[in-house]
Amino acid sequence: MKSLAAGLSRAFYRFLPESLVVAVFLTFVTFILAIAVERQNPIDVTRMWGGSAWDLLAFSMQIAMLLLTGYMLANTPLVDRGLNVLASRISSPRVAVGIATFAGALGTWLNVGFGLVIGVVLARKLARTVPGLHYPLAVAGGYAGFSLYGIGLSGTIPLTIATPGHILEEQMGIIPTSETIFHPIVLATSIVVILVMPVFLAFLHPSRKDEVIEFTEPPVQEEAPATAEDEARNTFADRLNANPLVGILLGAVGLFYAVLHFSGGNGVDFDIINLTFLSLALLLFARPNNILAGLRTSIGVVAGVLLQYPLYAGIMGVLAGSGLMITFAGGFVAISTPETLPFFSFLAGGLINLFAPSGGAQWAVQGPIMIEAAQQMGANHAATALGVAYGDQWTNAIQPFWIIPVLAISGIKLREVMGYLFLVLIFLGVVYGASILLLGFL
Repeated sequence: MKSLAAGLSRAFYRFLPESLVVAVFLTFVTFILAIAVERQNPIDVTRMWGGSAWDLLAFSMQIAMLLLTGYMLANTPLVDRGLNVLASRISSPRVAVGIATFAGALGTWLNVGFGLVIGVVLARKLARTVPGLHYPLAVAGGYAGFSLYGIGLSGTIPLTIATPGHILEEQMGIIPTSETIFHPIVLATSIVVILVMPVFLAFLHPSRKDEVIEFTEPPVQEEAPATAEDEARNTFADRLNANPLVGILLGAVGLFYAVLHFSGGNGVDFDIINLTFLSLALLLFARPNNILAGLRTSIGVVAGVLLQYPLYAGIMGVLAGSGLMITFAGGFVAISTPETLPFFSFLAGGLINLFAPSGGAQWAVQGPIMIEAAQQMGANHAATALGVAYGDQWTNAIQPFWIIPVLAISGIKLREVMGYLFLVLIFLGVVYGASILLLGFL
């Protein structure tokens, strides 16, 4: 298995370009499929793409703020010391990979936004302190658990179909989370991923030192030394810039709002996570000068999101507008039986997610097709919906859309982690495939 991992890593390192190039490639593949398969006019396809390019602006800002605030929080003195204490207790590279993977998977099950950040931040911290740690594998492990989000506490599809008034309520009714997230088989699947995947990835750590790529600190641009005039200056504005009450008071207000939010029975979403992270960062940095310094350190992690997410929004627009998504889903329905429909929903969801990596958008288009088929065949509605959720999260393992933030935080390239993530895809394919088949045949 180690030799396979090493071979895949070398192959992807040699042939896989930057994530931006992958996004452009997927864009043109989608164009070609829409024209060749759906017989769409190229001008119409271009209109679909351009008209959808900005559909993810709000979501892009949420992800950008999640990265910015999460990374700022990780760099606050208190959190940094806590991570240092944890990292100092670990000396084995394999244990470090397992810990980063476990943290990312458990964090994702608890909340998608938290999980996207915590595993990779921890991997970066461990890479600084654990000698001989293969950094690309640690980063891959920190991200791999994100492929659990669809059946976690913030899973889009399970929460959607459990909410009164959802788009398919007339066809399938309300499906409580006891039949999805907390179904014994689904819960067992989550536990297997959280506990077994860290062992699987830890086993892949290279034994030979010449195969290990350790973390290298990026160059830090030093600020110009303070002049005597600067040191002597102590204006009212300077005192405000150094006053810790500024950050403490605003941070306290933000945390108080978070308490009001949760005490009112509201759930966890990107907005409340971002506000909580921001408030904690303000509180812990305290001084405006320190807050701005932390911001300057963290701002670079959002660049990939801002540039590439509009490309994926355009791809999603072409998939939905041209009918490609319906064609993909319909092809799998045609070869399904009542027992295997959830499994083929899983495969269709995984394929569609490679082009349209958004659980909500995917459910809005694929969901009606699958649930209508489930009604006609007499298949289990909850299992069919879970099939879409499983597929959506499964191919996130190799979907650049979600890996972009991870690359920004870690500072490494897509080709350095993709070999390991491809093996994660195979591992999860076996686990999720077996799980959804069990659900379909029960």
